[in-house]
Parts: sequence; structure tokens; C-alpha cells
Amino acid sequence: MKLARLLDLDRTVRVVGFDDAPFARKAGAAVPIAGVVCADTRFEGMLWGRARRDGFNATDAIAAMLDGSKFLDQVRVVLLDGVAVGGFNVIDLPALHARTGLPVVAVMRRAPDLDAVHAAIRRLPSAARRLAVLARAGEIHQGGGFTFQVHGEEPEVTARLLARFTREGRVPEALRIAHLVGAAVVLGQSGRQA
Repeated sequence: MKLARLLDLDRTVRVVGFDDAPFARKAGAAVPIAGVVCADTRFEGMLWGRARRDGFNATDAIAAMLDGSKFLDQVRVVLLDGVAVGGFNVIDLPALHARTGLPVVAVMRRAPDLDAVHAAIRRLPSAARRLAVLARAGEIHQGGGFTFQVHGEEPEVTARLLARFTREGRVPEALRIAHLVGAAVVLGQSGRQA
């Protein structure tokens, strides 16, 4: 059943949200990634994986976390905290959508300063490759108080979904919990802000 129809019928929608946890600042360091599964806003499960700081394996790492999990057949949407993990290990949104068959949504707390992002990427090795993956993320949308990029679903439906997945503020619950859990696992306690 299409997501818009599930929303119209007020059915529960399961989502998985991925966020990186605190990581070492050295080049190539392992970056923990927490994945949290929620039924709307209710926590139901968790995934844990790793990528490399400023690497090129974030898309594969996240897809592998889902591929090997019991949650793949249950979730209907993949949420990401931005388009990169571990600095500038940029996630290929259309490739992740193609591999999972699920809508992929990169949620941002605010519209990014793209000039600053591009300048930072140009200081890294393989800058052109990173910029190409970033460009494939597509248009940045604003809707329902959210800033996001999406592949595999219409922006209007995505804005409705994000509101459905959010208890308060502009951070969907799966991403909020992933952020808190990732910090707690790595640092021994969660941070103040999610």
C-alpha cells in the first residue's frame, strides 16, 4: 500500500532512522552508526554498524545494516540525519533507495550553507567524487517545518510522514533516539541535545 494511503487511513508506519555516533577525528577512523526502528514514534528496535571517517562506504554500510536485519520487511521509510556520516562520508540517496526499495529521506535541522559544504569537501581527497554523490542527493525541500531531501517519495507525502514521525520540534523520533543512543554507547551517556 502506498505511503500516502497509509497516512490517509491513519495506519502505523514503521521507519528506520540512522545517525552517526561520536567518532575519533583521525583520518579513516571507524564511525559508529546507530539505526533505530520506530512504529510512528514508538521505539521498536535497533541496528548498529560502522563506516569510515571521510570515507566512501556509508551507503554500503547502511544498506548492509538493513539487508541483514529482521526489520527490512517491516520498515517503509529510511531516515538519515543529513546526507553524510563521519564528516564527509556522503550517502548516495538514489543508490540507497535503489538497493533497499524504500523511500530515503535526509533530514536537516536547517538549510545547509552549500558554499561552505562545497568548500570543505574541496579540501578532502577525491573531492570531485564526493561532490558528485552530494549532487545526486537532489533538491532540498521545505515542508511542514522540515528541511529534507528525498528519493522514492513525493515531497508533499514526505513532509506529512516527517510530521507523523515527530513528537515535537523538527527531529523525527527515530533520528532523535539514534542520536541519543549512539552518544550513550560511545561516551557512556547521552548528550543534552538530539
